Amino acid sequence: MRKQYRPYLLSFLIFLLLHIPSILVGKVKSETFEVLGRGVVAVRLSTDSVLVSWRYLSTDSRKVSFNVYRNGMLLTEEPVKVSTQYRDQFPSGKEAVYEVRPVQGRREQTTTIGRCFLPSDAPCGYLQIPLKKPAGQVMPDGVRCHYSANDVSVADLDGDGEFEYILKWDPSNSKDNSHSGYTGTVLLDAYELDGTHLWRIDLGRNIRAGAHYTQFMVYDLDGDGKAELVAKTADGTTDGIGVVLGDSMADHRVAPRRPEGGKYGYIASGPEYLTVFSGETGKAMCTVDYIPQRGHLRKWGDNYANRSERYLAAVAYLGGAHPSVVMCRGYYTRSVLAAYDWDGTNLTSRWVFDTDSTAWSTYAGQGNHNLRVADVDGDGFDEITYGACAIDHDGKGLYNTRFGHGDAMHLTAFSPHSDALQVWCCHENKRDGSELRDAATGKVIFQIPSRIDVGRCMAADIDPHNEGLEMWSSASGGILNTKGDVVCSSPKGLPVNMAVWWDGDLLREMLDKECVSKYDWNNQECFPLANFEGCRFNNGTKSNPCLQGDILGDWREEVIVRTADSDALRIYVSPCPTPYRFHTFLEDRPYRLSLTMQNVAYNQPTQPGFYFGSELEGSGKDFRGYKFKK
Repeated sequence: MRKQYRPYLLSFLIFLLLHIPSILVGKVKSETFEVLGRGVVAVRLSTDSVLVSWRYLSTDSRKVSFNVYRNGMLLTEEPVKVSTQYRDQFPSGKEAVYEVRPVQGRREQTTTIGRCFLPSDAPCGYLQIPLKKPAGQVMPDGVRCHYSANDVSVADLDGDGEFEYILKWDPSNSKDNSHSGYTGTVLLDAYELDGTHLWRIDLGRNIRAGAHYTQFMVYDLDGDGKAELVAKTADGTTDGIGVVLGDSMADHRVAPRRPEGGKYGYIASGPEYLTVFSGETGKAMCTVDYIPQRGHLRKWGDNYANRSERYLAAVAYLGGAHPSVVMCRGYYTRSVLAAYDWDGTNLTSRWVFDTDSTAWSTYAGQGNHNLRVADVDGDGFDEITYGACAIDHDGKGLYNTRFGHGDAMHLTAFSPHSDALQVWCCHENKRDGSELRDAATGKVIFQIPSRIDVGRCMAADIDPHNEGLEMWSSASGGILNTKGDVVCSSPKGLPVNMAVWWDGDLLREMLDKECVSKYDWNNQECFPLANFEGCRFNNGTKSNPCLQGDILGDWREEVIVRTADSDALRIYVSPCPTPYRFHTFLEDRPYRLSLTMQNVAYNQPTQPGFYFGSELEGSGKDFRGYKFKK
């Protein structure tokens, strides 16, 4: 087959595979899912060039093409048919409104038309969202803190089909739970893409600041087209319209003991709440008691509110059609997952999984600093991979490897010949190292034991010479293939933190320390593709952006980064051409949910619920893995 026709065949096969499952699997046919707009974005590439990019939606015909307009003038002599991007020669210093219109046959369609605005002073390579940076605070011990932009989530808060940006502000004295001291309050902001500030929630002094405390889920839970925000709250939390929850004067922080000193700043008492906030206004709509309450601290592993204050969260389709929010506490010893349903008025408990229960006591101590959600067993409902174990959609244990706690894991389809999902996970018990396992059963496919704490692991297709995804960790002995064989023992400069689809081919790139890098499989080393100058990644050695994912434009992923002074967020868009047209990753349920919970504890990159890699190229490959699990 001629190479120029391959993208057309690929799009046709993907279209068929996308729609057949939704017809055959009746359980998920009525599922509520967000309605996406065209996601048009225009980014200046140089003083005289602009890249326009947009989404290819699952509702689009495989024969659809697109006309592109600037300020009402048609730019495309022939509609764009292969990719969903267009390069316009347009000098800087002038503003423009770009419009993308779908074309069926030779007739322009009146639905799913997308528009975006390019300002006259648009920077090159990125969009910029100005931020309303909060003032610093002075702690009871006299220490002053300032704020930096931290994790970001995206969702449609107002029902217009386009994303808003929800930002967590992190004080400079935020701490891991194991460290003593006061922290500034945690703030959550919402912004439009143009920088319009919508609201601010102040979680108050009784919610400590750090990676393990505030996991905020932003998702449309009741199917009204507008996302809600769910987070743990306490006495003194102030919502987006200025209403204070609980006792505004309460201070549950442990004070320093004088003169002997000792640990302080922890929050080991006082009421704990779970609140649903309106995404549109930030108003608290419903507050219930957090499940579980902290109770006896020693049940969580210590007596000073360290391990009791380890939280995770997720959104999952546990009943098939409607999403639930799952709030979690603990993973070193006792672990509890509590699933809730929101109907627009009431927040009701669906189930609670507690390792204090005799039935699930062996699941204690198996949680990670992160979690994954996907329908791993094909029953139409989501399961929760909770580190070394998994919880079924009905709140019962699915399996338990007993490999214990770890810092990172990746869940996706690793082979181009199967849509079965696997988990690549690492552990810190100085015994079990890292392993690839079946996500539905926990059966180990291969394992690399280690006598050290394996703190990082990564999975991505970075070398087209090996079938399927490659895997590596901080103690794997190099890059592994899906059989566990070492295919490169000493790759140079290969990060283990984050990943991104950036340059337009079907391989994935690395994302670490304000840089996108590409693995050169011939020379077995990484080289930089893009540097985000003037910006900073978050969370020290974890080195993650505020968010990475397919947020705007075509199927490639954007990277949201804070400027060094946190006066703005930058959304970096790939400037690279691509010959491929894929439906947006946002329409794949595991991918979308992994984007939603990227802010949870130790951030992990997005992963789809199907195989995506170099084997998709060409006509003789097995495309079963490319299936949107919607």
